[in-house]
Amino acid sequence: MAARNSTRLFQTLRKGFSAQSRQIATRPSAARRYGASLAVGTLAAGVGGYGLYTYLKQADISEALQRVMPTVSAAGKPTAQPSVFSQGKNHALYLWIELQPNANAKEVVKACKDLQKMVDQVTDPSMKDEEDEIWAGVGFGTTFFKQAGGKVRQNYTYDHRRGTNGEMPSSPGDVFIHAKCNTPSKLFELAQVFMASLPKDSVKNFEDIYSFVYKNGRDLSGFIDGTENAADDENREKIAVEKESGGSYVITQKWIHDLKLIGSEKTRTMEGWVGRAHSDSTEISRKSITSHVARMTGGNGFNQPKPFEIVRQSMPFGTLKDGAGLFFIGYSASPDNLNFMLDNMVGAGRDGPHCDDIMRLTKNTKGTYWYFPGAEELAKLG
Repeated sequence: MAARNSTRLFQTLRKGFSAQSRQIATRPSAARRYGASLAVGTLAAGVGGYGLYTYLKQADISEALQRVMPTVSAAGKPTAQPSVFSQGKNHALYLWIELQPNANAKEVVKACKDLQKMVDQVTDPSMKDEEDEIWAGVGFGTTFFKQAGGKVRQNYTYDHRRGTNGEMPSSPGDVFIHAKCNTPSKLFELAQVFMASLPKDSVKNFEDIYSFVYKNGRDLSGFIDGTENAADDENREKIAVEKESGGSYVITQKWIHDLKLIGSEKTRTMEGWVGRAHSDSTEISRKSITSHVARMTGGNGFNQPKPFEIVRQSMPFGTLKDGAGLFFIGYSASPDNLNFMLDNMVGAGRDGPHCDDIMRLTKNTKGTYWYFPGAEELAKLG
């Protein structure tokens, strides 16, 4: 045991003084210090993944001896759950659960409140390092959150949307787990532990999806992800967290890419659909009003200001046999930010009936909104 502790300490200290190949040094806020890569992403291809921005742990011995949880807040300030605006890892778990109508809400909530204990069960806090630490959070669908005794300040109903380039179906869901770790087996184990903790016969349907980093942060379309995601902790928290509650409104969508089309279509054509250069993600100065960049900002002006922002933590997933694409997940302090982007994608935006060209190469098969309550809020549920 002593030898293992010494090895872990040496590895942590060594990592603290060396930059990893995909990392860029950034300055952490005074309230929190992290030490892992930053997950960012952008909606559909070119909008959601591990991310262009990454985070380099500061070479600080005290940090090497004790890694701080990513949700430390100033005194009296509501605390967000660990998954909300923390950096990303090489892999993520997206556990989407639909409960039976007669499920015991109190017992389900009890399991959800124990999520961090389950994280510690999977990875011993006294032994964890950058490779096997897990950052996780739990969110709730609108109906179940009310059943659990929760109250929100904003309506987060996810409407079915339809445009000329495709649909965005509204899918059922009651509980959602988002967890991040560099070791995928740890995420599988966490899903096992959580599912086993739920009341017997309480689950009607569930799906566990495991994501991965592709080509150092590119979407399966080949475009760089996360170009516009906020990189610093302070801005990420401001974008993602409702300051009164510490909660966050979250969108999850399952996108399946047309890999044959992506492999055969001209790069210049796809760049026009996305609104960015394939090679380095530079924004195209003269782009179509239907390009994805234009849809996300509500206009095709060059470097047009973004009226709304979210913290994207999406990543590629899937297999060649069953389909592969992007699991899009974004955190926001308000569902208004999410609605603006989705409406613009299907031609229901304020600037006219312009549908997103990104939907030519990918299909949305599943989607909904969740509310991830603040840590204090979560503790009071049930």
